[in-house]
Amino acid sequence: MIRKRESLYYGDYLKIDDLTSLQVTESSKVGNDAHDETLFIIVHQVYELWFKQILHEINSICAYLSTDKLKDQDLAVCNDRLKRIVEIQHILLQQLQVMETMKPMDFLEFRDLLTPASGFQSVQFRQVELLLGFKLDSSMKGPVLGRLSENDQKIITETSNKTSLFDLVEKWLIRMPYCHNSQYDFWQEYSKSVQKMLAKDKQIISDNHLLSAEEIKFELSNLTLTSQSFEVLFDSEKYESQSKRRLGQNAMLNALFIFIYREQPKLAQAFNFLNSLIELDANFTTWRHRHALMAHRMLGSKIGTGGSSGHEYLKRSAEKRQIFTDLYDISSFLIPRSCLPEFPETLEN
Repeated sequence: MIRKRESLYYGDYLKIDDLTSLQVTESSKVGNDAHDETLFIIVHQVYELWFKQILHEINSICAYLSTDKLKDQDLAVCNDRLKRIVEIQHILLQQLQVMETMKPMDFLEFRDLLTPASGFQSVQFRQVELLLGFKLDSSMKGPVLGRLSENDQKIITETSNKTSLFDLVEKWLIRMPYCHNSQYDFWQEYSKSVQKMLAKDKQIISDNHLLSAEEIKFELSNLTLTSQSFEVLFDSEKYESQSKRRLGQNAMLNALFIFIYREQPKLAQAFNFLNSLIELDANFTTWRHRHALMAHRMLGSKIGTGGSSGHEYLKRSAEKRQIFTDLYDISSFLIPRSCLPEFPETLEN
């Protein structure tokens, strides 16, 4: 028997009355209602709603990647959800433009009333960072956890113990069949192509009559460094001892293979996935930089409400919290398309 549902009302479904009653200003409590405090609250509440959605998407992607074998259709779902996060990030950036309609002196009307509350205490954003792959090492646990309530500390600690998206992406890349195959030695062929490219570059530099002897020497020394970086990439012992990358050698090589042959139908979904991770990482870095600039504009050299060094802290944070930098660096190892070895026949089917 089908149970008859009561008719649903828009305001009840979305809890509009509850939502619109949550903007309680601190300035009104002291009898000096600051007009722009309502904007400040709404923007940050909307941020938290979007963080909730981002966490929802990351958790679902992690669930797919946690399987032993990721099906093509599941990878397509992961791609759609990553792209959704990227679109949400565009909104996060646009919200800063709305916030910047508030002038510094208008912010000062209620700023002191917020102390010691701070965006630093956004537990959901900390969760986003940790689930993406940011590591909360021992030196950071004190400064981060010390500003949170006991319950929020527990949430952050539990999240930091979960397997991150970065770790799951690395495991997924390691499972790829592109590094070792009994039927071909792709990387030996690729290394030959690299050596031809480097030899050609060396000849171009040496024959450039527009460069002085010192400039030629400098360019050739840079080329030597490029050659050495390739050597480290292809040598497992050197990679283990000299590379400072988070991704292991096999994961890095497989990611490079995907980028090299991204136009192959078999690899298109994988490339879109890795490329979206780069875009996601770049967008959060841009958001942090924009946030730092806004804090500088609003506060100048004043400290933040949470006691941090204001925009200086935010600027340093933007530089230290990139997660998928190894994927950015893959461009260092790409060679001209005309120099590429043929795509392995064993992978065409």
